[in-house]
Formats: sequence, structure tokens, C-alpha cells
Amino acid sequence: MKANTPAARSGRHFLQIPGPTNVPDRVLQAIAMPTIDHRGPEFAELAKEVVAGMKRVFQTQARVVIYPSSGTGAWEAALSNTLAPGDRVLMFETGHFASLWRAMAGRLGLEIEFVPGDWRHGVDPARVEEKLAADPGHRLKAVCVVHNETSTGVVSRIPEIRAAIDRARHPALLMVDTISSLASIDYRHDEWGVDVSVGGSPKGLMLPPGLGFNAISNKAWAANEHARLPRSYWDWRAMGETAQTGVFPYTPATNLLFGLRESLHMLLDEEGLDAVFRRHARHGEATRRAVAGWGLDVLCADPREHSNSLTAVLMPDGHDADRLRGIILEAFDMSLGTGLGRLKGKVFRIGHLGWFNDLMLAGTLAGVEMGLQRAGVPHRAGGVTAALAYLAES
Repeated sequence: MKANTPAARSGRHFLQIPGPTNVPDRVLQAIAMPTIDHRGPEFAELAKEVVAGMKRVFQTQARVVIYPSSGTGAWEAALSNTLAPGDRVLMFETGHFASLWRAMAGRLGLEIEFVPGDWRHGVDPARVEEKLAADPGHRLKAVCVVHNETSTGVVSRIPEIRAAIDRARHPALLMVDTISSLASIDYRHDEWGVDVSVGGSPKGLMLPPGLGFNAISNKAWAANEHARLPRSYWDWRAMGETAQTGVFPYTPATNLLFGLRESLHMLLDEEGLDAVFRRHARHGEATRRAVAGWGLDVLCADPREHSNSLTAVLMPDGHDADRLRGIILEAFDMSLGTGLGRLKGKVFRIGHLGWFNDLMLAGTLAGVEMGLQRAGVPHRAGGVTAALAYLAES
């Protein structure tokens, strides 16, 4: 064997990054269906079915549009369909992806009031109220929040943020990124008074990348009438009739929609959303107990904001998270999430969302514990035992 030939692997690769997540075999089989005419009646019924299903996932009666895009495209659609050049938006530095959304807003010609953060806490509702109360002229047109920050494992408390906006009696739109919380953590577009929810396919929805979503309140739909940011591909109005007609204004991601129908059937009809949320909560808590058992720290500093989609684990001083990840990949064929932005080398992220069960979590945590030992990272043994004890009792 040549020296640079990779070692043979047996068994499945453990993909434990926080997205893209593992895709169920039956969803892959649905995606492999023969392509059909996206202007024909069979496809129209498929399109109407998946739009209706996504309304159930967002927990909304409002409009939902589906783009052939990543979640980044759905970010741009949310901004470009509601705002005008020079509009001021309130955004919060809760992590890497919140910072990327801010950068996009700036490139689109919006003015950003950016509240700095430490990447260990979510959006402070009191700061939202303070900022809006200090804006009697209503220059701020939108408040943009990442619900579950994928880079940090921190959840912002959307109902409290909505209450803060209401106390300030401010008309700003509330826009929420649900990309790594949708279909994993309880999220209620209507009940929580969200105006635009942004979602993507490759996380809790158990699909490959390629679908982006907006859920749109009546207030946001009305704001579209006065929006002046350039848009064509992202135009809501062009997409607005799909729920009734099943017709997209351009070629949709046809086979991904077959997969979406199957994943929606699994989530909504077989397991049920409440059970999905409980499953993610169990796995999140078990993972945090493992981290505590190892004597390490979770990045999220407020227990009210712990994510049930992923856990970001802080490395001890002097130890590189990416070295640990490399050792685990080489030794155990398991991928963990890297630290992004200012967290590079300082954290590794364990994804426990999507198509996932107790035994998959047990294997994941065992791989981490063996990796910590192999990499010489100071820790206590017993994290896996603590997690298994919790799973057994819960």
C-alpha cells in the first residue's frame, strides 16, 4: 500500500456537525425519484403539499415560500422584500452567523445598529426594549435575531424579545433566523409574533442543502409594498401563489421537494413535532451532562439559553480544538463542528439534531471521550456514563 493511501474504513461515518446533518435513507430514496414535469399537475400537488407542511413546521397560518437556495438566500429574501436602501435595522452579535447576516445587510445598503456581544449569551430582551425606546422617530425598521446561533449553541428567547418590542410600542418588524432550530427546538411563528422567519433544509428538516424558506406575517407582506431594495429572484410576490397553484415562478429544486415531503411525513405524521422537540431536549441535556462529567465547560453561559440542537464545548487553555477534531476524525471516522470566527481552535461543536437517536448520541459521546484521552486533553473520565444514566432515567 502506498504511504499516502487512506486507511480502509468500515461502518458509517459519524457526521456530528450541526449541519448539514445525517439524511435518512428513506429521504435519500425519495430524492432519487425520477424527475417529473415541474409544470405538470403531479408536481403542483407536491408543491402545495410541502408548502402546507412547512406551515405546520413554522406553526403558522401565514404565507410560506420555498426557494431553491441555502439559508443565506432566505436571509437576503427577508431583508430585500421588506426594506429600502438606508433603512436602519437593529442586529445583535450573538455569534458568527449573526455577524454574517449583519455583513449582508450592510452590503444591501442598510444602516445597521449592531449591539456587540460575547458570543456566550443570546439577545438580551432588555437591550431590545432600551434600543427601541430610544427611537421615538421609528428609524429602526426591523429587529433581526438568530434564534439558535449555530456557531455557539446559544438560543435567544424570542417570546421575551417580542414582549420587549411590544412594551416599547415600536412598529419594527421582527425577523428571526431559525436555520438550526426549525424542526428541532420549539418555534412558533404566529404565537410569538414573528414577522419573517428564515429557515433552511439541511438541519432539523433532515435534507441536503438546497432549500430556503421564509414564513411571512401579514404585516411583513404589507411592508413588501414599500420595499425598495433590488430583488428579482427573491421576490415574494412572484412566489406568493405557489401555495394555491403549486406553480413556482422559476425551476424549483424538484427532487429536493420529494425529499422534503418524506421528511415532513416523518416529522409531522409519524413522530409529531412535540415528540421531536422532546427528543432533541433529551439529547441536548444528555450531552451537557457528558461535558460536565468530563470537567469541561459548555460555551453557552446561561442555562436558559442552552441549545438542544448542538453543544459547543470550550477547550482547556493551551489545547487546540481543531487538533482534537483531527485526531477524532482520523481515529474514529467522526466529524465534529469546528470553531468559527473568534472561536476558531477554542471550541468544538457536537451536533445532536435531525435524524438522531440515543445510540447515535452514545456513540458520538464515546468518540469524544476517547478522543480527549488520545489527544491528551485534561478531563475526567465518566462523561459518557453520566449521559447514559440520564438517557436511561429519562
